Amino acid sequence: MGRFNNKNAIITGAASGIGRALASRCAADNMKIVLADIEEEALYKADKELTETGATVLSVVTDVGNEGHIHTLAEKTLSSFGGVQLLFNNAGVGGGSNIWSSSIADWQWVLNVNLWGSIYTTRVFVPIMLELQEDCHIVNTASRAGLETGPGNSIYRVSKHALVSLTETLYHELKLTQSRIGVSLLCPGFVNTRICDAGRNRPSEYSKPGDITPPSLQESMIIEFIRAGVEQGVSPDQVAAFTFNAIEHNKFYILPDSESKDAIQQRMEHILNEHNPTFIIPETQE
Repeated sequence: MGRFNNKNAIITGAASGIGRALASRCAADNMKIVLADIEEEALYKADKELTETGATVLSVVTDVGNEGHIHTLAEKTLSSFGGVQLLFNNAGVGGGSNIWSSSIADWQWVLNVNLWGSIYTTRVFVPIMLELQEDCHIVNTASRAGLETGPGNSIYRVSKHALVSLTETLYHELKLTQSRIGVSLLCPGFVNTRICDAGRNRPSEYSKPGDITPPSLQESMIIEFIRAGVEQGVSPDQVAAFTFNAIEHNKFYILPDSESKDAIQQRMEHILNEHNPTFIIPETQE
């Protein structure tokens, strides 16, 4: 998919971070943009900023982990713009402690957003795209955490590994149908976003008393390491540029963090050689 002018794009998690950067890039390419996000105030702020640049924008408050919200998103998109050619499944959160200490509410919240959100949008929007019978593209935002192994951030890792498999399978299935829908898997490393503060948007049904367990000292150290990496990470604009370049060239794997390839290669070699997993601690800038 090499031409974006006058195309329609839906972006989940569009109010901040990578999603907000993707929206700006869509606006620069003269696309009609549907912004979907659960954070209402930030969503309408993004809407106002983009509209002031002359962009055509529709904002829909959306919890991607709620199937009904995705159907509403589709209905509003079709009634306003008539179709969608680009779908960015970008919404994502992190939460919980280690695998055995994380609450069921932690698991439900993170998996609902990071995995079920993409399942819902795929089921709803792929048929719409197929019916258009024109060039379309889907980008699922996973993470380098979905291509490697390691301790900490456990539910996030599980969700992103599942999203990698979902996206690869979707790619193959669409190829078999000879559809005109391209698919890309975005796996960034550390990006300077508010992912570490995702709890600000945690729905009340996943925050019952006793559900949130204080992290242990070891877990706190991992959390602080991740936060430092995020604060020193690449800009969302850089990730958006990588992403659009990949769409233009119909490229599936998008790895903005070149250093992640070492860890990915090590994991693949361990699997092929039947070695036990090891972990490379990602480097952060001084």
